[in-house]
Amino acid sequence: MKFIYFVVLAAVLVRVWIFTRRRRRRAATGLPNGVGPVAGGAPTAGTGTRSRTSHTSHTSHTIESRLGVVGMVAGREVRERIRGRIFRIGTLVLLIAVAAAIIIPTFHSNGSSGATRQTVGIVGSSSAQLKQVIESAGTQSQDKVKIVPEPSLAAAKTALLANKIDLAVIGGNRILLNLPASASSSPADPTLVTNLADYLGVLKAYEVGGLTPEQARVIDSAKSVPVKTLRPNPKPTTNGTSAFGLVLLFFMLTQYNTWILIGVMQEKSSRVVEVLLATLRPLQLLGGKVLGIGLVALGQAALVVGFALILATAVGSSLLHGTATLVLLCQLLWLVLGYAFYCWVYAAAGSTAERQDQVQTLALPLSIPILVGYVFALTVASSGHPDLVFKIFAYLPPTAPFCMPVLVGLSQVTWWEFVASVLISIAGTFAMAIFAARIYRRAVLRTGARVSVRQLVTRPSR
Repeated sequence: MKFIYFVVLAAVLVRVWIFTRRRRRRAATGLPNGVGPVAGGAPTAGTGTRSRTSHTSHTSHTIESRLGVVGMVAGREVRERIRGRIFRIGTLVLLIAVAAAIIIPTFHSNGSSGATRQTVGIVGSSSAQLKQVIESAGTQSQDKVKIVPEPSLAAAKTALLANKIDLAVIGGNRILLNLPASASSSPADPTLVTNLADYLGVLKAYEVGGLTPEQARVIDSAKSVPVKTLRPNPKPTTNGTSAFGLVLLFFMLTQYNTWILIGVMQEKSSRVVEVLLATLRPLQLLGGKVLGIGLVALGQAALVVGFALILATAVGSSLLHGTATLVLLCQLLWLVLGYAFYCWVYAAAGSTAERQDQVQTLALPLSIPILVGYVFALTVASSGHPDLVFKIFAYLPPTAPFCMPVLVGLSQVTWWEFVASVLISIAGTFAMAIFAARIYRRAVLRTGARVSVRQLVTRPSR
């Protein structure tokens, strides 16, 4: 799990870097996010009112016959995000972080699980049976064993002190070490010492029992009896896959929902929204914005997941080992559902703010449900034991995007429970969209100060 935490740290650093870079660039240019060509030469901030109106009217008439007004706004958002340098650099840094999380554990595993070389000294008679027992113990402990004869016990002790041999077999009935095998500075492999001691004990028992070499060989070649079960083996858990998907989901939701929050605020503060609302309904403008950014989010998520799968297969990483297609599809589905729910919340909140400091005060309370679901789900994915509270969270739209994929990865949910959670999330998204559109209509054209909660819930005077 420490490598998963490395990915979390890298994602947070990328998130902070992108946010700081965007803020500096906007402060230097003086242009808010979202100001630019709407489509095919639409107006920019600073042009004349007459030119803006004519261009917007002509563009709307052209696009509506093809994609509709919502498609026009969505295409505008997609082009703005993809063309941005911050998006490209952020995607590259994210791919590098994912590659590091996959490759570094592979190198560490290869380095730690490789066969060690053990030198075994033999004092006394060196029979073929004794050598075979030593080699069998080395094979069992995954060690490369080298056998060297020692002329005497004193010579074996001298070789042990000089680290020329790792352990010595004295007369075939005892093992001599320089330090205890459990000591960190001991050159002897504890597994090899334990296996060799057991094998030598069995060999000694053969001699005491008077077994001939042929009889001992028959006993050594004995095979285990078959073991059968009444019930098949349960499906393996996918804790590592769930944790990887949670990290990706957390990064995507915080990244793109913050884009919506800042984008809506900047359009309102620059008065560009007034020009757009001259030809578009508020719900069309808001729906196109969340749809465009959502398409970019889904495309980036698919790119990262595909890259991770290909790289993990190429290097033989265990990070995605045992990943079922159902688990991956579930995580991508909940990325879409989670974004669909939270995008309306962030868009409505962005319409109530006008300055950057107001955005920062809004971002923290909005991210609390995401943080709670993420931390809770990551903990359960590590332990593999969901409790009742966690299962309840899997049906709540704010936390279901994090909790339900973990239950699927742990095989702790049935198909109808999964479908029920999806339907509840979709219903919650529709309700949130209606509520957010109402707030957006009342708040997006209010300027001069941050819109209060009382102004949002009361009916505007005519």
